[in-house]
Amino acid sequence: MPLEKSSFPTSRQILKLVKEASAILESKGFSSPKTDIEWLLETLLDCSRSELYEQGSKELADTQWDKFNSWFRRRLNREPVQYITGWAEFYGRRFNVAPAVLIPRPETERLVDVALHAVANQTAPRILDVGTGSGCVALSLAKELPHAEIIALDVSEEALNIARLNAQDLEVKNVSFQLGNILKNVPEGSFDLIVSNPPYIPADEVPILIPEIQEYEPLVALTDHADGLTFYHRLAYLAPWILNPGGWIIMEVGLGDHPQRARAVFQEEGFKKTALIKDYNGDERVLRVGTG
Repeated sequence: MPLEKSSFPTSRQILKLVKEASAILESKGFSSPKTDIEWLLETLLDCSRSELYEQGSKELADTQWDKFNSWFRRRLNREPVQYITGWAEFYGRRFNVAPAVLIPRPETERLVDVALHAVANQTAPRILDVGTGSGCVALSLAKELPHAEIIALDVSEEALNIARLNAQDLEVKNVSFQLGNILKNVPEGSFDLIVSNPPYIPADEVPILIPEIQEYEPLVALTDHADGLTFYHRLAYLAPWILNPGGWIIMEVGLGDHPQRARAVFQEEGFKKTALIKDYNGDERVLRVGTG
């Protein structure tokens, strides 16, 4: 259905545009309308938020105005601003993103924190990142642990190409990207740490996801098409074969009862060291499992 003319802002002046465009998104039920508009304009003008408001009295040039309206139309259709602009921020760094990869989220930064703490006493840990996507976890670890050897695994060659581009932009040399399916193949060698933000949304919850996720983010990275526990079972099975003594598995988990169910998978396999760790919103979103 074509969008009505009234669905678009009319003012080109930056301050007025932020206010007008935000009000339109808010009227249509968007959760963070002002942040969305600021994101689009900061990208369009290649400036920070403070710089955006410093030039608030200026008007967009014709080419900028046309591009903003094109982007705004896409946002009205619920496309995430990160896909529209082609980037997201994670762990203080900028990552290229596209619909082939999940959008990095702030709660996943906690996964990196916990992983760094787990190998804090090791000079050159060997790390496996399962389902690397944009590479945000693997590359963040690589930047913080320059002497680590990191293998980043994904089933999507398109996702790996984006991850490789991010590695190039961040000047990371200690990550090796590999095409592979952890459910079918066993990675070579052994590791001190396995990290993963696996597909954990149960199949019956996919239809109730917000449009930004359901219609735009890659389904293969969202759900296992089962109960949301497939990858936890697989890692629990593989750990005795590929995890070094004293090693750790650190995974993101979902909401509701998912964290406890994921933890139970490892407890039932005999793992004694299991802990659920809260993110900065107070939700249990990271599962840490130790061996030895």
